[in-house]
Amino acid sequence: MLLEGKTGLILGVANKHSIAWAIAQSVAREGARLAFNYQGERLKENVEELVKTLDGAKAYQCDVSSDDEIAAMMKGVEADFGKLDFLVHSVAYAPREELTGEFVNTSRAGFQTALDISAYSLVATSRAALPLMTEGGSIITLSYLGAERVVPHYNVMGVAKAALESSVRYLAYDLGPKGIRVNAISAGPIRTLAARGVSGITKMVDRHREIAPLRKATEQAEVGDTALYLLSSLGRGVTGEVIYVDGGYNIIGTVLPVD
Repeated sequence: MLLEGKTGLILGVANKHSIAWAIAQSVAREGARLAFNYQGERLKENVEELVKTLDGAKAYQCDVSSDDEIAAMMKGVEADFGKLDFLVHSVAYAPREELTGEFVNTSRAGFQTALDISAYSLVATSRAALPLMTEGGSIITLSYLGAERVVPHYNVMGVAKAALESSVRYLAYDLGPKGIRVNAISAGPIRTLAARGVSGITKMVDRHREIAPLRKATEQAEVGDTALYLLSSLGRGVTGEVIYVDGGYNIIGTVLPVD
């Protein structure tokens, strides 16, 4: 029971296939009490049905692009739980039209939306959580290899993930003296609801399975258990890092032949 007596807020659950939900399952298994957000009525029913399966869990309306909604969510968490020990940020979005064609054609509005929701929201939610993390804790976010290498069609999301990873390092520096660790997990491609917006996601998963050293697709549960490590005392000496959970895909050069 690595997280017995600990309370966490998990942002970004959309359905049972979400990476955020896999993380929730891993940390709940180890005793954590959990709070969640949902964005609007469209996702409310899905999230609340999942929340019902966890003892004592709560869900709050929060669009992370709104500072007012973030503040209202944190007030709800404080009233219901009193404190936070960890925060999981699994939120990313870019308009579908920005994830096809060439990056050079990215619109100004699309760029702003992607950076705001996918990167700045980590800063905004971390800042809002600080008053509840008086005993230190851990913050994690989810990234992808497109942050450092060109992945066709990932486009502006790659730029947003690069900003996200840099934000992790700056937050780790700021929050370390407060006993708060900040890290990112860079997961291999997984066919989640959010990933469906990326053109060619099925081919990406198939290619990954073919050439990753472990010769398998990344599973949500693998990411969930790595998150558990980072959120618990097992990861107490780790901050400012990007940890890959991709079967080793990130170490492979693109010129290597496929077996």
